[in-house]
Amino acid sequence: MKRSIVALWCVAAVASFCFAKPAAKKSAVPSAPDRAYLQKVWDGWATLDTKNVAMFYASGPHTFFDIAPLKYDNWQQYEAGVKGVLSGYKSAKFTMNDDYAIHPHGDLVWATATIKEEMTTKAGKVEMGNFRWTVVFENQDGTWKIVHEHVSAPLQ
Repeated sequence: MKRSIVALWCVAAVASFCFAKPAAKKSAVPSAPDRAYLQKVWDGWATLDTKNVAMFYASGPHTFFDIAPLKYDNWQQYEAGVKGVLSGYKSAKFTMNDDYAIHPHGDLVWATATIKEEMTTKAGKVEMGNFRWTVVFENQDGTWKIVHEHVSAPLQ
């Protein structure tokens, strides 16, 4: 009797392995953002149209710090707030300096850089300077999305 139970248990175990669904494969992590990808974000901002950068930002509750105002709690707030600031400019150019650093860590990548800016107001005034940028990307379904960003200018 014991042998029958053990044999039946073994047959059931083998059958469960044979008919079990294979484990779902986690999607491969795409290559980490590189210098070109980071510059592409800034090239999008240089168009002065938030529609050209929205694809880089994750939706949902994420914190973004900008030069002014202090903080946004999600991309929708960030986009709405920045539109008002950008509306005062007719052109912009942003260049990532050579001090950038990119740190991949699984499904997250954090990066830092200083950014050279040259912006021309609608009144024709040229503003030039450098600011700091810290950014955190998360792999979301095979695409690197910004889930946290901090942009700040040094005190003058």
